Amino acid sequence: MPRLTIVANIHAKPDQVDLVKAELKKLIPITRGEKGCINYDLHQDTSNPAHFVFYENWESRDLWQAHMNAEHLQAYAAATAGKVDEFVLNEMTQIE
Repeated sequence: MPRLTIVANIHAKPDQVDLVKAELKKLIPITRGEKGCINYDLHQDTSNPAHFVFYENWESRDLWQAHMNAEHLQAYAAATAGKVDEFVLNEMTQIE
């Protein structure tokens, strides 16, 4: 089975960029140590600092689902509740 690629687009409220960025950065070392995580890379749009993108690769969808249910993701959601305008997540499979 091919690995799972996740592209997550997070748009912070304009007055919450620093807080959302700090909370997103907290996820990186914990997630990179999780079983099945191949890479977990955070990006910030250079022309729109409120737009963040996580580019992730996982060994399987089951392992990614375990990540999505992890305590640190729940803590992130609580810390950023009402501070994010939009969150769009795409599950993708590499073709070549």
